[in-house]
Amino acid sequence: MHTWDVMRQGDNGDRVHVAAHDSRVSALAHMLAMECGVRHKQTYWVDGPAAPAVRTNRDLYLVFLHLGQEARAASWSLSAFLRALWKVSVPLRDRTELEPDDVAAMFAAAATVSPAPFDPAWSGRDLALPGPEPAGYADWERVVLSQIADLEDFLAAPPGPRARFGVDAPRPPGSGARATPVRWYNFDPATYLECAVAGSVGGWDAADGARVPLPPAPGAAPVRSYVREIRAMTWAELARIAVCGQVYE
Repeated sequence: MHTWDVMRQGDNGDRVHVAAHDSRVSALAHMLAMECGVRHKQTYWVDGPAAPAVRTNRDLYLVFLHLGQEARAASWSLSAFLRALWKVSVPLRDRTELEPDDVAAMFAAAATVSPAPFDPAWSGRDLALPGPEPAGYADWERVVLSQIADLEDFLAAPPGPRARFGVDAPRPPGSGARATPVRWYNFDPATYLECAVAGSVGGWDAADGARVPLPPAPGAAPVRSYVREIRAMTWAELARIAVCGQVYE
């Protein structure tokens, strides 16, 4: 059985062992959680087999599905999860694209750190995209902060019992422009995460129990999403994942 070790460079330049993991994604997530919490620059890395763990959309879907189930069991709010996600994304902000393992690790790390506090300035900030489409980390950040600001507005004007059928964010007077659609369908981390990956890259199977497709024709195979290999993702693609988490059904 393979193990992956989280390492850091000590003050004397020596190698310090931090923790061992039986999954490359969990090791990368641990590294991100450590990096987002330090006040001074430290060098962390993962030692272990370099072969990717997340190769297909199906692999990524199962990671997100599991994370959502854990978040539901821990009673995380969606706002808390997104504020934690934004926090752990900071060490990755200078990359132009992320390998699928890093995407999975970023979302996994969000479930392990304390969320960033809500900044009231986000509600009135101009978070509109400068261009027609997201294009880089700053735009992905605008998308996530827009969602966090919407969720804060929903605290004062709850979406009500029919929220799963779709409801517009309140966006009261004084709200800044936002980078996301006004419509919301998903208000908890489990539903958000499942819809985020199902709507953006697919990979779901009806047997997972999270998605109920239309019944197949008599004699047809059970419905599932086409499984395909996935490549490194840009921040624009990650922004699409976030928007699907909000609006995909």
